[in-house]
Amino acid sequence: MAEPPLSTLSGWGRHSAQGRELVGEDLEAMSAGAHLSRGLGRSYGDSSLPPDDHQAVLNTTFADRILHFDQDTGALRAESGLSLSELNRLLMPRGYFTPVSPGTSFVTLGGMVAADVHGKNQHRAGNFGDHVTALKMRVGDGRVVECSPEQYSDLFFATIGGMGLTGHILEVEFTLRSIPSEWVWQESRRIHDIDEFQDALEDAATKWPYSMGWIDCLARGKHMGRGILMTGDWAEADQAPPTPPKQGFRPSLRFDWPSWVLNGLTIRAFNELYYRKQWRRESSGIVSHASFTYPLDAIRSWNRMYGRRGFTQYQCVLPREAGRSSARRVLEVLTARGGASFLCVIKDFGRDSCGVLSFPRPGITLALDIAVRDDTQALVDALNEQVLREGGRIYLAKDSFTRREHFEAMEGQRLDEFRAVRDRWDPQRRFRSAQSVRLLGD
Repeated sequence: MAEPPLSTLSGWGRHSAQGRELVGEDLEAMSAGAHLSRGLGRSYGDSSLPPDDHQAVLNTTFADRILHFDQDTGALRAESGLSLSELNRLLMPRGYFTPVSPGTSFVTLGGMVAADVHGKNQHRAGNFGDHVTALKMRVGDGRVVECSPEQYSDLFFATIGGMGLTGHILEVEFTLRSIPSEWVWQESRRIHDIDEFQDALEDAATKWPYSMGWIDCLARGKHMGRGILMTGDWAEADQAPPTPPKQGFRPSLRFDWPSWVLNGLTIRAFNELYYRKQWRRESSGIVSHASFTYPLDAIRSWNRMYGRRGFTQYQCVLPREAGRSSARRVLEVLTARGGASFLCVIKDFGRDSCGVLSFPRPGITLALDIAVRDDTQALVDALNEQVLREGGRIYLAKDSFTRREHFEAMEGQRLDEFRAVRDRWDPQRRFRSAQSVRLLGD
């Protein structure tokens, strides 16, 4: 059979590489000829892109069957290409939702494992990997194995958050949580500065299962880090409207915006308007789960607003022990270098994850969307140096620009443990990505 032709593959931030996609429904058969798995391409950087010398990539999205579901317990087993949007469509009407959800529903179960995604409830529910009970995988020597916390546990915990570098994830088993309705009771509050934000998030974590904040990261001085805190919980049946939410019209960006559209002035104007839309100090009400959990999914191809050069998201976690002003110090580096961003999210992390290289740890996480410019590498370098001083680390699912020396300094002993697992299961480094070449020297 002839090899598929080379095509341009890209991450959500528009970072791209040449590769050959193997597409079909039989993942177990096709995985024998690929060196990396890829789902819907929603990782922002180069983690789902192949290196130059291993260009065969397994596209999992046609393998999307639910293999088992227990209506009484929520236990589910499915192929790794099943998307979260499809899972929600099928099972939310039956009263179930994923225990942890990222900020988009356009992600596959395999991608959720590989990135060990977190959501607005990380402080309560941890990461997606904390709820996974078993994985079916093809590993480096060609075998197909079942792994779990009890069986091949080193492979299991390295795969959670391992960015696809331990093998092909073929099937995922986990337990859904029951929900009383498809609606969310949301409260939002205007916050005046970053120090108040950190205090408010820690307080909200004791009262609300879901919380996150939007920050105006261009505000300086006493208003630095001002923004809007949003908290929520599933609405009970007697609180919710009698019918499920309807999916509204979803506009699509059909062309790349010129690079000059997003600049310091336009982003500053957007941030001012967004902050002022919360005209009351506090407000509350019933909203759909989609508008609360997946606000950006309302605009298809929204990444095109950053133009042809795309964007990177810089997401870091700053540990509790770094102190109350850690987020302020990182924002000071960003604003001093003119890092304009209209999407800056802050969340509270309450738990470490079970994954060897998983991102979260107790503390505060900041996520900043940054348009790619000539000085983006220097900006990311400066941010990484500050995060290192704070004792933090960055999220691999979002990264495009971190240097190997910064990554190794952040990860230390955890990286040594991850390499040891790869040495046991894939000593020839069959499974590689453009990101692993950049950060691990594969």
